[in-house]
Amino acid sequence: MIVLVTCSGISNTGKLTTQAALILMRQWPGRYQWTHVKKTATSLGDEVGDADLIVVIDGCHDCCATKKLAGTMFSPYHHIIATDLGIEKNGMADVQYADIERLVTAVSITFSGE
Repeated sequence: MIVLVTCSGISNTGKLTTQAALILMRQWPGRYQWTHVKKTATSLGDEVGDADLIVVIDGCHDCCATKKLAGTMFSPYHHIIATDLGIEKNGMADVQYADIERLVTAVSITFSGE
């Protein structure tokens, strides 16, 4: 199982990470599990402990998910930052479907050969 760890912040890119994770779980049931970093490092560590792989999806270069995961004994297999994909951080703007698709594709490509 692949655990997706998202920042799930309040900005458009943070909300985008949550929406992308939910779509990945719907498209590939049983392949992905999702958790966000709005919890203690201990409970985050408990949730990712059984993962085959951990993928961190941060909305921007604040890297909130990466920082929280660093407080556990686990490290990511792969790290994706939404703004590195050309997605603009626009504060509280609505998440655009094209941006969700771009982020879902970036995660999917990582595992396309498995």
